[in-house]
Amino acid sequence: MQPDRLRRIRFWLLVFMAGLMLSGVTAFPLRSEVSWLDWVLPEGWLRPAAEHTGLFAWIDQVNQAISLTDARFPFLAYGTDWLAFAHLVIAVAFIGPLVDPLRNKWVILFGLIACAGVVPLALIAGQVRDIPLPWRLIDCSFGLLGSIPLAICLRQIGLMERSLSPISSRPR
Repeated sequence: MQPDRLRRIRFWLLVFMAGLMLSGVTAFPLRSEVSWLDWVLPEGWLRPAAEHTGLFAWIDQVNQAISLTDARFPFLAYGTDWLAFAHLVIAVAFIGPLVDPLRNKWVILFGLIACAGVVPLALIAGQVRDIPLPWRLIDCSFGLLGSIPLAICLRQIGLMERSLSPISSRPR
């Protein structure tokens, strides 16, 4: 039964790590991604929803801001490069629980705390920076979705710990 739990833990950790790496890698080409989105969104199947929600105007504004900033102050994009790098480094931290989940349970707890911190950061900093509420809620969803695989791992680790505990093997 333990190999199944270990397999489950490793699967969900890999899902979480892949999400971190994907969000990290996609932060590097931010200008081209937003420019592409601004170009393709009016032509795509999302057009009705984008018109109704104001997504067109928001993406266009973000595209203009990134383009203007990059043209005059390209060094500011260095901040998103570091953001991307941080995502990749945090993903590497989860190699410890991947190898030995019981010994490195603290890394999973750290990840859950970080995921919980996404929600107040997105809501508070997003308000201060005039980020539209729907976009802030999307940002919050990353923390909530990220906590799911970590919570599954933590539960599986707890079950492993209980099954290995000498107290749990005593008859009642």
